[in-house]
Amino acid sequence: MTIRLGDVVPDFDAETTEGPIRFHEWLGDSWGVLFSHPKNFTPVCTTELGQVARLKPEFDRRNVKVIGLSVDPLDAHAKWAEDIAETQGYAPNFPLIADPERTVSGLYDMIHPNASDTLTVRSVFIVGPDKKLKLSLTYPASAGRNFDEILRVIDSLQLTAQHAVATPANWKDGEDVIIVPSVSDEAAKEKFPGGWKTLKPYLRVVPQPGK
Repeated sequence: MTIRLGDVVPDFDAETTEGPIRFHEWLGDSWGVLFSHPKNFTPVCTTELGQVARLKPEFDRRNVKVIGLSVDPLDAHAKWAEDIAETQGYAPNFPLIADPERTVSGLYDMIHPNASDTLTVRSVFIVGPDKKLKLSLTYPASAGRNFDEILRVIDSLQLTAQHAVATPANWKDGEDVIIVPSVSDEAAKEKFPGGWKTLKPYLRVVPQPGK
């Protein structure tokens, strides 16, 4: 199954390290990040889970719930958490889905047979409060993810969901943004009374709203 941007993401029931969940109900009115790991007790995954645990307050501040997944059983997650805490300085402080039957992995197309027919790739799904897919990323098993980048793109998604702007290359929270082409100059005068800088008719730069 291929999930495309704007699709309502599949709902599912799952066992996690923090008890059973139904995904849509668990998300509630929050944004969500669902991310998969090829396998427990592997080096790159250990560093990733430690990093997400360290950044948990940043996700919380943005009203984002994070949840991990691997195809290992629930008891293996608990044992692995001890290694993560010991080596990374942070134990997982968010739920991890146990998906030994690969039910969720199948729903979200996390197993790519030409990479591995048993293990999940490093998938990332950012889901809005409307339960629609806002962003997806796929990394190979060999490359650890940059979770600072995931926070950065969440900032962009949340900003552009509220204002008629887009964010330029390498944008960070607080920097100038771009008025979307569908907004005319006349309409822009109402939305951005402080004015903007026109580099080209289609490229109008404005301070980030609310900053």
